[in-house]
Amino acid sequence: MSLSPLDSDSNWNLYLVRMASGQLYCGISTDVERRFAEHCANGAKTARALRGRGPLTLVYQTAVGAHGDALRAEMRVKKLPKTEKEKLVRGERSLP
Repeated sequence: MSLSPLDSDSNWNLYLVRMASGQLYCGISTDVERRFAEHCANGAKTARALRGRGPLTLVYQTAVGAHGDALRAEMRVKKLPKTEKEKLVRGERSLP
């Protein structure tokens, strides 16, 4: 079984962005700084959920390994209640 280029890349990160409303957006990327700049630019590459919701603040990021690991971590974090996501941001809990 051969791996796709995404699966063999182990430099994926999970990140959380705080919107002006206080809501948290969870995403994954191999280059968090570039991706955050795309979100802040409010252009075509901005996640739909973040458009017009600025100013944005990058509040959390962590390396999670391969693309599949990142996708699974993202889904687990997205299912957490906001109180648990806030604990993650403050460093009071680890990734689920």
